[in-house]
Amino acid sequence: MDIPFIYEIRVEGHLPDHWSRWFEGLAICNQPNGESVLSGKLIDQAALFGVLARIHDLNLILISVARSSAAETMEPSKQQPGKN
Repeated sequence: MDIPFIYEIRVEGHLPDHWSRWFEGLAICNQPNGESVLSGKLIDQAALFGVLARIHDLNLILISVARSSAAETMEPSKQQPGKN
């Protein structure tokens, strides 16, 4: 069974906010250094590959992909005991 993870994908250039729906609903944050960060939860590897394929299809330059589990991104006060 696939576990959803939080992803942060960096690409070169600024992207319009309304493109979020093209990227599985990931939030788009344009950085001052000219990069865009797409971030949010993806339900499985197929969803990740879909986002990466869209990046390729749009001829965007991929900078990095980082993954963390949803538990790792929770505030410490909301994490389960023994998981800190």
